[in-house]
Amino acid sequence: MRIGVDATCWANQRGYGRYARHIVGAMVEASPLDEFVCFLDELSAANFSLDQPNVRRVIVKTSAGAAAAASADGSRSLSDMFAMTRAVWRNRVDVFYSPSVYTYFPLPPGLPAIVTIHDAIADRFPELTLPSPRARFFWRAKNWLAHWQARSILTVSDYAAGEVSRQHGVTLSKIDVTLEGPAPAFRPIDQSKTNEVAARHGIPIGATWFIYVGGFNPHKHVVSIVAAHGELSKTLAGGGPRLLLVGNASSDVFHSEVNVIRAMIEKCGTESTVDWLGYVEDGELAALLSGAIALVLASESEGFGLPAIEAAACATPVIATTESPLPDLLRGGGLFVPPGDSTAIVAAMKLLLNDPQFRNKCGQTALEQAQKLSWEKSADICLAAIRKAAA
Repeated sequence: MRIGVDATCWANQRGYGRYARHIVGAMVEASPLDEFVCFLDELSAANFSLDQPNVRRVIVKTSAGAAAAASADGSRSLSDMFAMTRAVWRNRVDVFYSPSVYTYFPLPPGLPAIVTIHDAIADRFPELTLPSPRARFFWRAKNWLAHWQARSILTVSDYAAGEVSRQHGVTLSKIDVTLEGPAPAFRPIDQSKTNEVAARHGIPIGATWFIYVGGFNPHKHVVSIVAAHGELSKTLAGGGPRLLLVGNASSDVFHSEVNVIRAMIEKCGTESTVDWLGYVEDGELAALLSGAIALVLASESEGFGLPAIEAAACATPVIATTESPLPDLLRGGGLFVPPGDSTAIVAAMKLLLNDPQFRNKCGQTALEQAQKLSWEKSADICLAAIRKAAA
């Protein structure tokens, strides 16, 4: 088959881009007899990494990159979207796959298509994710179009499937679950390498830390994590463990509350023990995860929660939200708390900090659970859905 792919989210450093890069890459490897025609704008083309013989790039000239223009309060021009539509029509693909509704554009009428809708967070909590009525209108319009054109929907967990079904009025029979998996870089890293990486990021020798990885959006409840860390620090001599915040704090295209988080850090008096690390490459991130007491992910909701799976693949326990698939995917691999519940986060932090035997047991179980997941398995499910749509 000739499979068209919306690769315009390739440049996104968050979960949408990560998912696209990993699942499309795994499909290309798994299906060498199919041709993958990847439609890119100039921004995504500059970050595109696939060069296998069965991959063909189609670079479409647009006024802005979709990964940036489809931001929380941005919008893509109609001319840019229809330039993508024309490119798909001219290249006569057999079926089209959109790895994320985030960068969805109208497809030629009658073209068999499937789309991944990662979660229903923006639909359930628009005030936490989409800052204006205009942004919410365009989000709803984009989702309506994707549902109308797609023959089936993919999502990333059974939890997300239930949320998408309820919020979008889609029957579960139309939804396939791919799951996700840790990249090969995420594995337990030895202490010497961890110390070396930590030192490069300005973390004092001998320090211990909790870690958060992701965006700084209101629904992620990073403010609650900071408050919990501040409360913990009050009870420990020397301030206790540090808190590492990993993610883009300056130019994220999604709705951000970095200023609110900074204000909470100042209120807690923990400026000297909270480290803003920015974006960290996978190899170094694996070392920081391996050295952490736990990864903390206290979101209002997570369709999957890939940072927690990546931490688990490094044999690191998690403190994760109950509003996610993580209590099932990582059963026994950490502690699970109500979204944004600072009191519960503090209690979980204390338990993992003060009981090394329990922490190590959780870490080993987390590793075993993470090893059951892979992008190769996800790619097989995605390919089967593509073939079914094209039949």
